[in-house]
Amino acid sequence: MAVTLNRPEADELSGIAAVLREWQYDAAPMQLHPGDVGWFYRFGAEAAAAAVRTWSRDGRILAIGLLDGPELLRLTIAPDAYRDDELARRLVADVTDPGRGVLPAGKANIEAPKGVLLQDLLPESGWSVDEPWTPLRRDLAEPVEDPGVRIEAAGPEQVRERAAVQRAAFDGSTFTDERWHAMASGPLYADARCLLAYDDQGEAVATVTVWSAGPGRPGLIEPMGVHRDHRGRGYGRAITVAAAAALREMGSSSAIVCTPSDNAGGVATYESAGFQPLPEVRDLHRDA
Repeated sequence: MAVTLNRPEADELSGIAAVLREWQYDAAPMQLHPGDVGWFYRFGAEAAAAAVRTWSRDGRILAIGLLDGPELLRLTIAPDAYRDDELARRLVADVTDPGRGVLPAGKANIEAPKGVLLQDLLPESGWSVDEPWTPLRRDLAEPVEDPGVRIEAAGPEQVRERAAVQRAAFDGSTFTDERWHAMASGPLYADARCLLAYDDQGEAVATVTVWSAGPGRPGLIEPMGVHRDHRGRGYGRAITVAAAAALREMGSSSAIVCTPSDNAGGVATYESAGFQPLPEVRDLHRDA
């Protein structure tokens, strides 16, 4: 049978996330993680479903994409289908033709794992290499050191602080109490945890959300941020160490994160928390 493009319903996302979990392993290139879909749940279940695309053959999902904004497709592929010619050519056709409902005409970006055939074929259709990103990884085989500040898990009682720090950490953030509740009510949040770091005066100064992909698999940090009024005091390192400890407690084999390579401060923060930078990755970009 041919490869088919599918747009799932909200009640199918748990099954799609289960497939994504199976594709996560420590030696894998940086790729779409179940936590990326879980974080998107802040916009609600229907919006999350509307942002997901899958490609299947004979009833088996071979590729999963998340439209993380109207012009960015974050895509990953089953490990044994990286060089599948039929799949790659179907993907090229679907992302190139705006009538197929994947990407609009004109400007767009695609994030896909290193080594997939799609990366070789897209330049033939007018796509070019974009700015580099740096993946970082911390092995969690050994116990994680104390972060050095007070850390608390953020539940419904702390949601106002959690949302406020998020907005103060990211310019233009639209994160609200309601969006936290939407995310936390989603099925993927069962494998997640939000943390808050506090200063000596008891003020929340940094936050992180971590996402497990199951025992023995890499867990994701998405997002991590420090309140703009409290930067430069080590809180980024502290909350990142706490994130690693939380993922280890949840059974993760490693903690992974990815940040733009020109975000030197972010890269340095993760390195100070014991993360090792991996070879840079690049999206593919199409101009308008």
